[in-house]
Amino acid sequence: MDNQLYDYSPIVDREPISWPGGARVAFYVGLNVEHYEVDRPSTSTFEGTAGLKPDPLNYGWRDYGPRVGIWRVIESLDRHRIRASVLLNSDVGARYPQIVEAGLARDWTWLAHGKNNSIFQADMTVEEERAYLTEVVDTIEKDTGRRPRGWMGPALTETFRTPELLAELGLDYVLDWTNDDQPYRLNVPGMLSVPYSVELNDIGLFVSKGLTGPDFVQIVKDQLDQLHEDAADSGRVMALALHPFVIGQPFRLKYLDQALEYVVNHPGVWVTTSDEIADRFVSGSSPERAGSDGTA
Repeated sequence: MDNQLYDYSPIVDREPISWPGGARVAFYVGLNVEHYEVDRPSTSTFEGTAGLKPDPLNYGWRDYGPRVGIWRVIESLDRHRIRASVLLNSDVGARYPQIVEAGLARDWTWLAHGKNNSIFQADMTVEEERAYLTEVVDTIEKDTGRRPRGWMGPALTETFRTPELLAELGLDYVLDWTNDDQPYRLNVPGMLSVPYSVELNDIGLFVSKGLTGPDFVQIVKDQLDQLHEDAADSGRVMALALHPFVIGQPFRLKYLDQALEYVVNHPGVWVTTSDEIADRFVSGSSPERAGSDGTA
């Protein structure tokens, strides 16, 4: 079937986008804060035991994130004065409230990321999905005091109805369609796609590809340098996707620090959140509607 959610739009044919202060690249950290059910298979470092119940090897690897890894990542983000855009499972608030408290103290942006990372809504009926999404969004609002505006499905899963149902709940953007370096409008009134990355993603780089910490640093540098060059005439977005059970391992942390150090000191970078990127795009960021210096 043809894709009716969004239209084809070559990036070279669009109206220019400008970011505040004349920045070329809008950068945000997409920090995945997740809960996994102990009796379901999920993201694994060793597939040989992934189907077992319980699976201590893989479950314990994932569970390292909220117990240990997240706190290292928080220290790194604090050092570089970066506010996270948190992809939050709604189960997290009840199970790991200290993480939510830490995020509230740092004014993190909260996006809905499903109930947990063991349940996908792909096979739900429309009424089942509506009830599921409502519970997820309402729970996150209760736990954080803020209604999320953005959505990313567990494992980037959606149904064909998901953006429309999210719009009913007051959300206005999704991260699941990782096909662009700029935000764009979906064919659902009021809904945007904001860039996210399965390439610049610690699971893909470290777990799937087996790359090293120095490889990670170089990839972040290369990504930013190329996007900065591309953005001479129109702004770009760079998302760095992080999972505490991966990037929060002790031997990787210094490489996250090195990568973030490069980003925050790079000229022409707006270090921001996914909410602020969506706001800027919607408010009108073309030079004709912005100030002469590229700011609104």
